[in-house]
Amino acid sequence: MFKHALILFAGMALIGGCQAQGNADAAKAPALPALVAGQDYLPITPAKPVSGNTVVVTEVFSYACPHCADFQPYANELRGKLPKDVKFDLLPAVFNAMWEPYARAFYTAQSMGLVDKTHQALFDAIHRDHQPLRTIQDLASLFYSNYGANPGEFLSTATSFVIDGEMAQGNQKVRDWQVDATPTLIIDGKYRVTANPERGIGFQQMVDIALQLAKQELATRQHAAGK
Repeated sequence: MFKHALILFAGMALIGGCQAQGNADAAKAPALPALVAGQDYLPITPAKPVSGNTVVVTEVFSYACPHCADFQPYANELRGKLPKDVKFDLLPAVFNAMWEPYARAFYTAQSMGLVDKTHQALFDAIHRDHQPLRTIQDLASLFYSNYGANPGEFLSTATSFVIDGEMAQGNQKVRDWQVDATPTLIIDGKYRVTANPERGIGFQQMVDIALQLAKQELATRQHAAGK
């Protein structure tokens, strides 16, 4: 069990509500209860937005984290429910030396356009199939080679100054957002959402809270822009 990974208590995932089906249905739907800062989510002070023009929801994760593997169906649900003007992003955390190869591999796969093919597959390979993928060499030769990557090219890119820079920027975001556990959802660099069994927040609740915050942030921006 990793030191910084949250423990998901059994039974925390509840059945989520249906998606909105047009303005008429939305108008008839009861208003959602107001979220409470410090209970449902934590404000990030000072805020560190990812983009000045787009609302971004970021999943902070690690391929080494078993709870992140369990969270992936919920992450996919959130991605599918976000408004079209909200972007979903991924950010690998490095809480210890064991997690570093996985973050480096993510940035390398991202640079090669492989993440869409390999993201879920790598979680499955590690946590379902228990493949021995612990080093960047393992990942290059035993995993990413199965998805069209040349192992030598993958390793060369993974150890390049470009990926070093990506790693440094990603690690800085994790610090700026005060992330100390995975999985964590960051809404526009302003709000942090994590599982909290003591307050009844499981993975499904994380999705619902993040979705509500993202919609509120988008509405605020659209109002300010006069839309």
